[in-house]
Amino acid sequence: MARLCFCGAAGTVTGSMHRIETGSRSLLLDCGLYQGRRKEAFRRNREFPFRAADIDAVLLSHAHIDHCGNLPGLVRAGFDGPIRATAATADLARVMLMDSAEIQESDVEYVNRDRRREGKRPFEPLYTVADARRTLALFETIDYATPTEVLPGVTATFVDAGHMLGSASLSVRIDEPGNKPVTLAFSGDIGRTETPILRDPEYPDGADYVLMESTYGDRVHAARSDVGRLLHEAVRRVFDQGGVLLIPAFSVGRTQEIIYRLNELAEADRLPEMPVFIDSPMANEAMEVFRSHPECFDDETIRRISTESDRDPLGFRHLHPIRTADQSRRLNDFDGPCVIIAASGMCESGRILHHLKHHVSKPSTFVLFAGFQAPETLGRRILEGRSPVSILGRQVEVRASVERLEGLSGHADRNELLDWLDQVRSRGSVREVALVHGEPAPAESLAAAIRQRTRLPVRVPRPGETWELNG
Repeated sequence: MARLCFCGAAGTVTGSMHRIETGSRSLLLDCGLYQGRRKEAFRRNREFPFRAADIDAVLLSHAHIDHCGNLPGLVRAGFDGPIRATAATADLARVMLMDSAEIQESDVEYVNRDRRREGKRPFEPLYTVADARRTLALFETIDYATPTEVLPGVTATFVDAGHMLGSASLSVRIDEPGNKPVTLAFSGDIGRTETPILRDPEYPDGADYVLMESTYGDRVHAARSDVGRLLHEAVRRVFDQGGVLLIPAFSVGRTQEIIYRLNELAEADRLPEMPVFIDSPMANEAMEVFRSHPECFDDETIRRISTESDRDPLGFRHLHPIRTADQSRRLNDFDGPCVIIAASGMCESGRILHHLKHHVSKPSTFVLFAGFQAPETLGRRILEGRSPVSILGRQVEVRASVERLEGLSGHADRNELLDWLDQVRSRGSVREVALVHGEPAPAESLAAAIRQRTRLPVRVPRPGETWELNG
């Protein structure tokens, strides 16, 4: 009898990791970084609740760091099996994991300077660039809608989850000798319909059990705002005032959506003659990955490729990638109106901090937030109108105009999650549902809604619990 152990993202939204045991074989669904208080995160990410060498293979739903970010740690601990993912996910994982490894090394080196001076034993990084390279060598790609035997008696089928480029929901069929076949549907992270660039979410077939996310299980998103109109108003305003439009944005996904929207304005001759700078090495690398995977694009993006003069819905004449730190610093001396898109999206790190420090005290600056701002982050403090704010150790008055683009979440809301489950149920014989990748309140709220709507048993597991998958 197969069983599943909830090793991560149980009762929280980070550190996605679930182990399937079938006979003598062991399969991991995702291997993400847990993100939280530093000491707890360090412990959770370093100490796996199993022997890494006992894992035979990994199935990866997508390349966000909370789903793939501890794969190099797994390899460092002894895993050497195949990592199966879509081609787009494999390419984005290269960008994400190499960046994460460099951060792991640099952060530990910074801490160790003080520890060495104090005569303390230096820390080791969670993993290194060399570990990340060894991890990337283990990737094997799977096409969407192509059943593939990933272990003897275990067949996986990936379908588009619509959450980010290459993201997938998985159908895992387990056929053990002496037991009836059983199929687990793993949602990964479920996207939203009508998201620019990406296709709408698709649905796994034949599910007996469903393991699904619950990130926004207790809320309904605001209707998608007219992003194009708001962007047009913002760029027009800073152009007329000779100012700077600062857009803090996550490097993968959100930045590409904003560029797509600005390209729409450019194609319609509604983008003023002003430069748009992407000041994020990771975002610029991700842009090239996006361009290399049109198989993941929706019909509208494909149409734009065939009809636009430059055949590039993610590029236009005034778009400029900024790669080096020196190029980024020179933007502070740029004379004239411009748009600067930079990470991190919550303004906790990255090049956006230097731009905010230089520009946020100017009334001609417009700060446009394109994503959720967690409590007590710099982005949240600026959005709430606090002034002054501390930026890189300096108190800075906020005189810039500040607004937020609504409706840009990449995660399905409560109603969309329920609709997704309805579609999966219509394609299988679902017996039970388990909710992960959610804080306790949204997970329990969604569980109650599912029970009322379907009469199915629903569990909200704790870390370490197991789930018997009976055929």
